[in-house]
Amino acid sequence: MAKKLYVGNISYQTTEDDLNTLFSQAGNIESVKIINDQYSGRSKGFGFVEFATQDEADKAVSMFNGYTLGERKLIVNEARPQAPKRSGGGFGGGGGGRGRRF
Repeated sequence: MAKKLYVGNISYQTTEDDLNTLFSQAGNIESVKIINDQYSGRSKGFGFVEFATQDEADKAVSMFNGYTLGERKLIVNEARPQAPKRSGGGFGGGGGGRGRRF
């Protein structure tokens, strides 16, 4: 079963290809994704690398947690499960900002 790692403190200039090249030293990579801001398109400075096996993921954590890439020390650890998305709506009540006068 594939194992996903969180990779933080990534330089804004680092590409997914850069991470793929680096992390492939630890084993077979299933996927690499750097998270970008939806409005600016700029990297948010973190991403995910998914390995084929737990052993490869563990090896990558030991090899690259604290590793300097692009003058920044990477933070590499096991990714936490994604939180459920919030449902829309919610402000409830009516009326807006002003009270009604009768």
